[in-house]
Amino acid sequence: MQVGIVIFPSKKLQDFANSYRKRYDSKYSLIPPHLTLKAAFETNEEQLVEISAKLEEIAKRHEPFELRTNKISSFHPVNNVIYLKVEPTAELEGFFKELNSGSFGNPPEYAFVPHITIGQSLSNSEHADVFSQLRLQKIEHTETIDRFHLLYQLDNGIWNVYETFLLGK
Repeated sequence: MQVGIVIFPSKKLQDFANSYRKRYDSKYSLIPPHLTLKAAFETNEEQLVEISAKLEEIAKRHEPFELRTNKISSFHPVNNVIYLKVEPTAELEGFFKELNSGSFGNPPEYAFVPHITIGQSLSNSEHADVFSQLRLQKIEHTETIDRFHLLYQLDNGIWNVYETFLLGK
């Protein structure tokens, strides 16, 4: 089974992201807006119990932290993904590093660029048009993140929460 680890932002930020995702994100119906902490990897039921125990330990070692977004950016020309840029903080980067230095899953394929995708699978011209409009918007949003989620993927591609972990003791 495919699993992954994510943060779901507040409803307010999800609603903002979804206002664009429903038009520009090919995966809109598969998963709510999220910040990926550990990309999808293959595991089985037995390993899932061990992974959950490790994630519980990691959650206890990290306190809730601030998540801040202030602009829309893009990964172009590498790919045509448009996203809400999440400001990297020492807490977020340390949390990511610990989740990805463990004995489960694959090492990260890319450098950590914290973000919430709002558009993907766009043609070059569509990307240029949409991004030229969106990058001018000023986004000022801050919230406290106090939990993260272990997700699993169904056969139809939809992601569901397997377990939620609260940060802090």
